[in-house]
Amino acid sequence: MASHVVVIATDLRRTTVKVNPGTYLSDVLQEACKKLSLDSDKFLLKHKQKQVDLSVPFRTSGLIAGAKLELVLKSKTPSAVQIALQIPQPEAKEIPGGRLIKKFPSDLSIWQVLRQFESGEASAGKNINITARGVAQTVDTNNSGAGQLYYETPVLNIMGRELGSFADFQKTLSQLGHNSGNVLIRLTFRRTEQTLYEAMEQIGVFFKEEAKKKEEEKETPSAESTLPEVNNSDPQSRLQPVNVFLAPTNSTPAAALLPAEDSDFTPTVAHAQLHQQRLLESSRNKRLLSDREIEEKEAAEQAKIDAVKSVLIKVRFPDNTSSDWEIGPSDTGAFLYQAVRHVMASNEHSFHLVIPGSKTVIKDDDTPKHNLIRAYKLSGRVLVSLVWNDGVPADVRKRPFLKSNFAQQGQEIKVPEIPTAEDDKDGPSVAPKVQQAPTNREGGEGSGKKMPKWFKLGKK
Repeated sequence: MASHVVVIATDLRRTTVKVNPGTYLSDVLQEACKKLSLDSDKFLLKHKQKQVDLSVPFRTSGLIAGAKLELVLKSKTPSAVQIALQIPQPEAKEIPGGRLIKKFPSDLSIWQVLRQFESGEASAGKNINITARGVAQTVDTNNSGAGQLYYETPVLNIMGRELGSFADFQKTLSQLGHNSGNVLIRLTFRRTEQTLYEAMEQIGVFFKEEAKKKEEEKETPSAESTLPEVNNSDPQSRLQPVNVFLAPTNSTPAAALLPAEDSDFTPTVAHAQLHQQRLLESSRNKRLLSDREIEEKEAAEQAKIDAVKSVLIKVRFPDNTSSDWEIGPSDTGAFLYQAVRHVMASNEHSFHLVIPGSKTVIKDDDTPKHNLIRAYKLSGRVLVSLVWNDGVPADVRKRPFLKSNFAQQGQEIKVPEIPTAEDDKDGPSVAPKVQQAPTNREGGEGSGKKMPKWFKLGKK
């Protein structure tokens, strides 16, 4: 029996979608967005402030005929969906339980899910042919003569919904209504009248976008790898430190030797105002950032990182000597390790570089994932500490760290003198702003209204 539901958009536009008991709610969403000229990948359906399960048919959804559904914007971050693929026999004999289980993002297409199940971690290290199967069949009915390989297409049964065409395999998990939770997919195979060669050509046409994405991913690392070749025209010169500093002669830090006055520890009016402002901000309720504000914040952070052209890194060694290196946007952690080994005397021993104040360890890796500016978000002037690994002998730790030629170039660290400024007694004093309580416009200190004259006369 045919019925209908009403779908209301965020701008209060509405449309009517005809449904049958077997119509899936994901198809209802796509039909409504098509009529309203909206992208169905960006919306969800809600009924009475509750999210609707798009993976079930109208019969089991609990909705009544004429139900009003609301279009709600979906989070742009894809959620994880755990997929269990039931493998048919005889391939299931080599798999424990006959199922392959792995989590996938909800924006992944069914074809990509099948390709990942074919090889890799999802298939427990065993290659399983799912998308390129061929069955031999002879032209003659008597099983004689020349044979031909015919394509055997995978057929998926997802909660009673059958998918068996290339157009179905292009749909994502989210488009089928699976945005979270666990999903069981039963896999079978069906022989087609299409040859394997023709099927492979058709697969190349249908899933050309997937191949383009892979080519772009391959081109991106190659383009990034060419940057160090341009910048590192003279690698040896770039390994030379900009400055070399000797270890301090006094065991007491130079900052602790500076004279301090009692007025340095007395809070000023500016400190009180700042403390009052922070208390006021912490007492206010703060809402969560929207998706657009989060994107703007991430874009601003990325623009800030892209604007960094060079960073001065000071590496502090175990004997309190230090050296400065200037790095560029294309330098990775491997370059910093190579530069340190260039100046250290015992460069055969292992060590690691740590950013003080955090547990971040810079890895000795030359991949873009360990770029010093983009990955570790370094900017300005950065201090990095060198720490010996546990296997380094004690006598090596006590030796001078720098080579003799670099130690001769070392200079003492000069502590800048901080000028002392006297207070301007004759100048105007800054008073903190005090928020006054709101007063009544009609006058008086109370917030109530004045007593009318006729009431006063009546009391007499």
